[in-house]
Amino acid sequence: MYDIYQKTLASEIIFKGIGLHSGKPSTLKLIPSEENSGIVFKRVDLEENNLINASYTNVTSTKLCTTLENSFGTKVSTVEHLLAAIYIYGIDNLIVEIDNEEVPIMDGSAKIFLENLSKVELINQSKKRKYLKVIDKVELVDGERKISIEPSHESFEIDFQLNYENKVIGKQRNKFNFLTDNIKDISDSRTFCLYTDIKKIKNLGLAKGGSLDNAIVVDNNKVLNEDGLRNKKEFVNHKILDLIGDFLLSGYRLIGKIKCYQGGHELSNMFLKKLFQNKLSTNLIELQTIDISNKNNSQQVSKIAVNA
Repeated sequence: MYDIYQKTLASEIIFKGIGLHSGKPSTLKLIPSEENSGIVFKRVDLEENNLINASYTNVTSTKLCTTLENSFGTKVSTVEHLLAAIYIYGIDNLIVEIDNEEVPIMDGSAKIFLENLSKVELINQSKKRKYLKVIDKVELVDGERKISIEPSHESFEIDFQLNYENKVIGKQRNKFNFLTDNIKDISDSRTFCLYTDIKKIKNLGLAKGGSLDNAIVVDNNKVLNEDGLRNKKEFVNHKILDLIGDFLLSGYRLIGKIKCYQGGHELSNMFLKKLFQNKLSTNLIELQTIDISNKNNSQQVSKIAVNA
């Protein structure tokens, strides 16, 4: 996680699949990009005004997914799992060409994205990566939902809790530390829904591409997927995955502790807006050296410099 220099892919990579909500086939091509360019989506099915920066300021809908839109009305939706994979793999700069309005859902997690990304080498770029280090607590409360971030010495930590009446999902809670914990259970966790909500979702014109191949469906006290759950906390772990993707829209990797209760795409976007309004609560920093520790296969930050 804690690399000094920005990174991009050494070569292009292609993904194909269907959109969860549109049900339409789409093709993604991830293309290496120059330093300081960030993550940019390019709608290749359109001839002009087709670039969309992956930024929290471009989020225009959070209804069951995160949708980005540029000033010309060009959209790309369900970006969160791909962005989470980009965050986890450590990519800073990338052009994401897409021939449709929705990123393919694949298996409903970041698993397939990461498995294929791992086959492509990352290359260091000349510019240093900037981290957003939290120096003062920021909190947002919206009814029963709440999210906060507070200082952490050298890690990005997430403490997430769900509170569902459904007994299978229940009050799942998990804590994750990017420096010390294995990411696999997070990255492999799939999107989910209650069987009783499927008709309502479809009446909204959504989930046209949804199936047991790309989502967990819970009916009363059982999981309908034949193979069951991939891990004991797959529901809350998927919410953590979503949060990782949504927080990449900040434009930075964070050093801080997040606590989230009953969160989702909407709350994450509301929180990022508040976080950047509180300019005194964060510092942009660059790392000077990194001491690679074999313990837990983690990377320990040894020196940090505040970016002037």
